[in-house]
Amino acid sequence: MDKKKKIIVSGAAGAAALVLAIVSVTTLKKDKETVPTVTDTTTAVTTTEPVGLPAGWENDIAYSPEVSGLSGRARSLLRLNPDICGWIRIHGTQVDYPITKDPGEISKDNKFYGGEDFKPNWFYLDHDLDRSYKESGTIYMDYRDDFGSDESKQSENLLLYGHDMLNGSMMGSLRNYRLDYDFYNGSPFIELSSNYRDYDYVIFAFLVTSGSYNDTDFHYWNMEELDDKETFDGYVEHCVKNCPLDMGIDVQYGDKLVTLSTCYGAEGNYRFIVVGRRLREGEVAGDLSSVKHTEEYIKAHQPETTEASADASATSTEAAAQ
Repeated sequence: MDKKKKIIVSGAAGAAALVLAIVSVTTLKKDKETVPTVTDTTTAVTTTEPVGLPAGWENDIAYSPEVSGLSGRARSLLRLNPDICGWIRIHGTQVDYPITKDPGEISKDNKFYGGEDFKPNWFYLDHDLDRSYKESGTIYMDYRDDFGSDESKQSENLLLYGHDMLNGSMMGSLRNYRLDYDFYNGSPFIELSSNYRDYDYVIFAFLVTSGSYNDTDFHYWNMEELDDKETFDGYVEHCVKNCPLDMGIDVQYGDKLVTLSTCYGAEGNYRFIVVGRRLREGEVAGDLSSVKHTEEYIKAHQPETTEASADASATSTEAAAQ
């Protein structure tokens, strides 16, 4: 796939100095870049009356889905909002939501989005599926990503943003992975559907990283198109190296990835990301034993299995002798 132009993403300035902050949008310094801030909030979610789709909406925006091949669910959801591009679900968490694709930069002349200016990847930070205001926002895909019907054109790494809500909604329940490492064993898979097809991913890493351009050289928010092996391997290796849990999932150049991005903590400009790869042929969602692991991981765990088998065999022999 051809590389897309790596566009610097504007973001929010970080958490406010209150107990836990809601999204705060400020002007960034010229030498600073951040990912959109998706933070905890202790305030009640506020909504306005549904906006509804104006007559002739399909002629007013660039995104117009093709009807051929659409799933029944997609046909229903697209009547509500043409930005909806799929659905995400993670067993054992509260993540079970439709996904919108960010429309990119919005001009105040575009009445479809309320007549205000918005930078790319900002609108759904605090807007619901019907485009009405909502502090908890919507889980949404980076505006540069491709998740259409043609799999050969899909982005190698889909990037999804969502708020880290205290009540566990949106992406708030993802914190369970870092708070309890055993949680992974019960929820290692991500169900991600496009408007055309269902896919399953296995999580191979989670980590905390900076969301500021100058504070890290790991600019994951600009790494949707992992077209060459060096770039792909570098992304995967960084994620695995900085993950506190060794999952041992085999990930190779050519695999499709998904990265979930949410906020981490109330201070500083940090993000918590969860990264998965699409299941290969023969691998089964819900069965972690069917997923290919690295040789290093298998060898590291083989002695434990061998020793346990030897002990069991010795015990059985000893019992028989008695």
